[in-house]
Amino acid sequence: MTTLVFGHKSPDTDSTGSPIIWAWYLSQVQGIPAEPRLLGEPNTEAAFVLERWKLEKPAIISEVAAGTPVVIVDTNNPAELPAAINEADIQGIIDHHKLVGGLETKGPIDITIRPLACTATIMHDLIGQDMSKAPMPVKGAMLSCILSDTLEFRSPTTTPRDREVAQALAAELSISIPDYAAELFAAKSDVSRFSEAELLRMDSKEYEVGGKQFRVSVLETTSPGTVLSRKDALVAAMGPVAREDGADQVLLFVVDILNEEATLLVPNDLVKTVAENSFGATVTGDTVVLPGVVSRKKQIIPNLKL
Repeated sequence: MTTLVFGHKSPDTDSTGSPIIWAWYLSQVQGIPAEPRLLGEPNTEAAFVLERWKLEKPAIISEVAAGTPVVIVDTNNPAELPAAINEADIQGIIDHHKLVGGLETKGPIDITIRPLACTATIMHDLIGQDMSKAPMPVKGAMLSCILSDTLEFRSPTTTPRDREVAQALAAELSISIPDYAAELFAAKSDVSRFSEAELLRMDSKEYEVGGKQFRVSVLETTSPGTVLSRKDALVAAMGPVAREDGADQVLLFVVDILNEEATLLVPNDLVKTVAENSFGATVTGDTVVLPGVVSRKKQIIPNLKL
């Protein structure tokens, strides 16, 4: 039976590229039939990566049949996976996020969770010498994942190993990291074709804070003004999105990649309380700038409090 490899819902570059990388490794090196899958449409940056490296877009699924062998990458959170994930035959987990709990397996499995900025970096090290067999598109996907997740090494999640692997891959591919990262971020910043609801869900994760359910959304961009010009429409969409998704509130952080800061939209007193208690911010209007905040995993989620 074919093993399906997939990441989290609302797939970004790492959750799009890493399934492709690991499915290649399983099928072409380990001899285990495997195929990548997505749990939604890839974001604009991930779509750019697929086109840039001439990679076929993995099929999109919303469910997984009971007993299907799967490898989960770039998440270990059941809320970010198909509802019946525990009915599947989970073969492995490769991730770089905190351990959430709640997944159940049919037996002992391989789990690798390392404090690196990117799942693809972990995969590079797990694949080891067999990376010499990887085709250029797979290496291109790997480099793209690392540059995306580290924001070209600006994110505080970046480790020396992420940088080292990215630089080695760029040399093999004869690519300038600054030039290619600029292409990635330009693609990420082009959100013109998306509705406000789609933007709020594009790169979002569900978290509970103080008994409240939050959809924590991040939009990383080199053109924050373009997103913030739609502020009123985004705020108007927050209520419907929250209700449809079973959340109490959407928190939207517009991350300015180049200036390394985030702007949080503040539509009501609940978000004002979150901003003030979580980040020590003084809120006087419907937005607040949070200097130095660029990472949801390391700077936003761990600090959220009511």
